[in-house]
Amino acid sequence: MSLTDSPDTDAQMTTKEPEAARLTIGESEYELPVRKGTLGPDVLDITRLYRNSGRFTYDPGYTSTASCSSKVTFIDGKAGKLLYRGYPIDQLAENGNYLETCYLLLYGELPDRKHFEEFEHRVTHHTMVHEQMNRFFTGFRRDAHPMSIMVGVVGALSAFYHDSTDIHDPVQRDVASVRMIAKMPTIAAMAHKYAIGQPFIYPRNDLDYAANFLHMCFAVPCAPYNVDPVLARAVDRIFILHADHEQNASTSTVRLAGSSGANPFACIAAGIACLWGPSHGGANEAALNMLEEIGTVDRIPEYIKRAKDKSDPFRLMGFGHRVYKNYDPRAKVMRETCHEVLDTLGVKEEPLLKVAMELERIALEDEYFIEKKLYPNIDFYSGITLRALGFPSELFTVLFAVARTVGWIAQWKEMIEDPEQRIGRPRQLYIGPKERDYLPMDQRTTEGWPAAASPPK
Repeated sequence: MSLTDSPDTDAQMTTKEPEAARLTIGESEYELPVRKGTLGPDVLDITRLYRNSGRFTYDPGYTSTASCSSKVTFIDGKAGKLLYRGYPIDQLAENGNYLETCYLLLYGELPDRKHFEEFEHRVTHHTMVHEQMNRFFTGFRRDAHPMSIMVGVVGALSAFYHDSTDIHDPVQRDVASVRMIAKMPTIAAMAHKYAIGQPFIYPRNDLDYAANFLHMCFAVPCAPYNVDPVLARAVDRIFILHADHEQNASTSTVRLAGSSGANPFACIAAGIACLWGPSHGGANEAALNMLEEIGTVDRIPEYIKRAKDKSDPFRLMGFGHRVYKNYDPRAKVMRETCHEVLDTLGVKEEPLLKVAMELERIALEDEYFIEKKLYPNIDFYSGITLRALGFPSELFTVLFAVARTVGWIAQWKEMIEDPEQRIGRPRQLYIGPKERDYLPMDQRTTEGWPAAASPPK
């Protein structure tokens, strides 16, 4: 079997043929069209490969497979670049705000003042949740993880908002989109308040998106709470930096759930469930847990030595990135934001944060980390920042879900409107038993059984 490129130019030809690759299997040859994006590598279109050849590709984790075409987000891992609708992430985070970014992701362009104010008004006036939803929270145990609450409550939104579940109606799709962006911070804050035994704080229409979220999380009815603008700006940047990240695990989950025609609230609940995994949205919580394990600055050399030892299973969390082979473009902005928060709160002397700052210094100077491009990533800095802001570690992934909601929705809407989209149905390489006949129970033997077929006594 071989795969070769077809020439796209020929000295004898006056017109240019579409570029294609040719796959040779035995004596048969198949042409695979080459599709080009505006940025990034070309892709081989294999949609007709199974139909024509009776074979399909094998790609665990889909790391070499484009599951869709998209105009939303672009990542160049080698160059350390992240674009939302063509705009560099650092420019958006440093100059814009989260709701402006939401508008961009949803509608494709940055809003002018008139459209932004209209959008901001719509979001602000949809932040309250149905009063009967308060009863949902009393059904959870007091020690329930906030992410489990988020999965349940967000999934239940479809039971309260029947007028925005028709995925074929563009108006209802838009209403559902705005509702989820607006209500997610309220639900997240309610999950936090429920966990710590404090009363729910209603949203306020006079506060911006990030300030309103901080107020709902930390205000109490018996005392005034004034939101520090530096801290609100930090949260707003965190939301921008986490708003979307191409076809990651949770986004792919949302698209896959949506491909079946499921309502948007169910799709976002599926994305939250996927995000909960420690290899995905839980990475910043894992990074903070690592810092707690190290404990003090004097123990750092011991853990650095372990991180360099290939035979030691210990790994430094919050360093390096699966996609970015250079510096994570979000980490630069997050680092600046982190230090702004620490300076504002005056908490740099806290032991855990001293460990984090020393680890950061070593990673940026040590040849081992530089050579392997193990730079501190966004999870490292966001975990420190959220800890300094007063959020418990179990709420970190919840904040990630709040920020990522707009990305999930933008990707979901794009999928619904894509004429090429079909229900997701990955194939498999079957390696189980061949066809065999059923035997009566008294004729069966355990000889050759796999260990999994013998339950423990």
